[in-house]
Amino acid sequence: MDSDSGFRSFFISARDGLKLHARDYGPLASHALPVVCLPGLARTAADFHELAMALAEDEARPRRVLALDYRGRGRSAYDRNWANYDIRVELDDLMQLLTAAGIEAAVFVGTSRGGLLTMALAAARPTMIKGVVLNDVGPVIDARGLLRIRGYVGKLPSPRSFVEGAEILKRLSDQQFPAFGEREWETMARRTWTERNGHLVTDYDPNLMKILEELDLEAPLPVLWTYFAGLNAVPILAIRGANSDLLSEETLREMGARHPDCEIFVAPGQGHAPLLGSKDMVRRIGKLIGKAEKRAA
Repeated sequence: MDSDSGFRSFFISARDGLKLHARDYGPLASHALPVVCLPGLARTAADFHELAMALAEDEARPRRVLALDYRGRGRSAYDRNWANYDIRVELDDLMQLLTAAGIEAAVFVGTSRGGLLTMALAAARPTMIKGVVLNDVGPVIDARGLLRIRGYVGKLPSPRSFVEGAEILKRLSDQQFPAFGEREWETMARRTWTERNGHLVTDYDPNLMKILEELDLEAPLPVLWTYFAGLNAVPILAIRGANSDLLSEETLREMGARHPDCEIFVAPGQGHAPLLGSKDMVRRIGKLIGKAEKRAA
């Protein structure tokens, strides 16, 4: 454990030999159900740091938390073939990583793409999932949000400092997160860019944008209600940012209506995707984990 960071770095080789990285928090041996955190498309494990620390250091019930860097993001290696930044490849990477970490069952916290990956895992390994947090993602995806994301992924300028990076993000996403102050924007900047060879570069492979460019946003996007139904046996907390342009209010309500045990929550003042590190969010997620644990027992 790196005492400064609060987590261990966990590396494995994917099926094709690519090096994958995850942050591993909390006790390796614990009776508590582990939690697996899956980030958004161009995001990294760092997004879950506050949540992971809170869960791993809970005095009453410390638990193991694994937060993934997908291939081409964070400390995982970049793929020479950008076409491998595909949800099917990422699903296989996730299963390899869970096997290597010795995790047979867990609660999954999926932000955006991470939620889609969780639904895909439910189809491939249903018994592995004991509870789910879907953060600003559902079976129906609003094309407006994808259009906005496509507008900046792989196209962000290189700031000279994290303060300048914070200003860039604020200009880009102020409407999504009107309540953010300087501190939040700088935290976001530090999780968007990383220092390499004395320069700040995005903490993901810029080729990720090619995946988005392949999407035909004029055509209707696939609807994933059958995948969502694959989560019917486990409790869900579905979160939507009040200003989200990726998950509509209508889809969130329908998720709550269709699923036998789905609590819905709208995060005020947040867009895509809400931050999960506040005391209130940690409490809500903790409640879902407790419910999943009781049911799994």
